[in-house]
Amino acid sequence: MNDEAGKLLPTEINLHAKSRLLSIVFSDGARFELPCEYLRVFSKAAGPDTLVTGKEAVNIERIDPQGQYAIRILFDDGHDTGIYSWDTLYALGTHQAANWADYLQRLEQAGYQRQEPGRGEKRARLLYFSWLARKMRKESEDATLPASVTDVNSLLVWLGKRRKGAAPLFDRERLRVTVNRQFAEGFTKLEDGDEIGLVPNSPTPPATPDLI
Repeated sequence: MNDEAGKLLPTEINLHAKSRLLSIVFSDGARFELPCEYLRVFSKAAGPDTLVTGKEAVNIERIDPQGQYAIRILFDDGHDTGIYSWDTLYALGTHQAANWADYLQRLEQAGYQRQEPGRGEKRARLLYFSWLARKMRKESEDATLPASVTDVNSLLVWLGKRRKGAAPLFDRERLRVTVNRQFAEGFTKLEDGDEIGLVPNSPTPPATPDLI
């Protein structure tokens, strides 16, 4: 970062525990969504040359402020010595794509097979509300989600393709989505056994033909 960037301060820091994601917004408007795994393996406490593995499902237990310049992140694997300054978090966000590509390359060179959490088929209870229940001709169903469905966004894409004419019903702008009775973002990860509610934002449904 340049000298001006060094003065940037976070205006929002939010932990999305279910998605294992730390969302941070800086005073210049930059917004970064940093996976817990990414933050853990790039912790400076591990040392610059240490290849940290096996953290695919790591989560954050607690975030402690460190004065006005940093936060200390306590991970659920017991790692609690990671101090992340605002400069460090900004740099991790700015260079996230390049850092992650380099990390994956190092894993490959080391012969480590990374295990993506949440992959594979999973069962979910889908709840439909308002006009969506009428369009679907049901208020709920137990569904087997394919491996391609890992988060809310990919769920809506899958639902829109599952039946002819359904895509407009599952437009992200038309719906609020809950996961286990908590409002969810598009990036919210889905797990086996989740209860997912699909709630229309408007009382007026889109004009669609009968679903097939």
